[in-house]
Amino acid sequence: MRDPGSAYAVSLEDHDHVRVLILDRPTKLNAFTAEGYRALKDRLDAAASERHVSVCVLTGRGRAFSAGVDLDEMSRPGGSAELGVDFDPLLECLASFPKPLVAAVNGLAVGFGATLLLHCDLVVVDEEAEIRMPFGTCAEAGSSWLLPRRVGPQQASWMMLSGSALSADQAVATGFALARADPGRALADALTVAAALAAHDVDALVANKALLREGVAPRVAEVWRREKAAMAEMARKLGPIGWSASP
Repeated sequence: MRDPGSAYAVSLEDHDHVRVLILDRPTKLNAFTAEGYRALKDRLDAAASERHVSVCVLTGRGRAFSAGVDLDEMSRPGGSAELGVDFDPLLECLASFPKPLVAAVNGLAVGFGATLLLHCDLVVVDEEAEIRMPFGTCAEAGSSWLLPRRVGPQQASWMMLSGSALSADQAVATGFALARADPGRALADALTVAAALAAHDVDALVANKALLREGVAPRVAEVWRREKAAMAEMARKLGPIGWSASP
């Protein structure tokens, strides 16, 4: 019998011209499955194409933003390969998403739950949230290039090599996030930020984001290819610890 907590939903709420996408698998800390990758990509594709949506806000249901990949999915036969097939289209979608993407980090953000934030234009973090990139093998999702671009080379080296957690205050101080929110207020504050953006014409938002992110999507694709190759080589040498060429 299938675990009832294994189903992955990405729920949707509209607030005028702001669309909220909610990672909605709280019993599993919103850890991603292949189904979750597909669901998030489908929601982002719809938001990109719908004229009345000017800005997207991404958040999580429950006490986590996302705990990254579901390790149970990784360990089942064929699970790693299935995750890889559905992850790459999601990453391409994130890297090329045309409208402003705001993250409301409501709780724990680990692994891809953390590197996903590097694909968001603005990040608001609950003061009780924790961001961790515990890479037991290699960086993923283009983060080896995106993270230094976001926080600078020294902080990126510390975060990536040590796996140390980043508090909300540290996230803001390093430039990883725009703002810290009081407990339970991350989504409300992110909606305020999103509404300020959505007050502008959507065509202007799209044009300015394209200028700000010129060249990002092809660079992310290139870096991700290198990261996957490094993961595969580590798996060959050390055995299947962590991810095997897919998050």
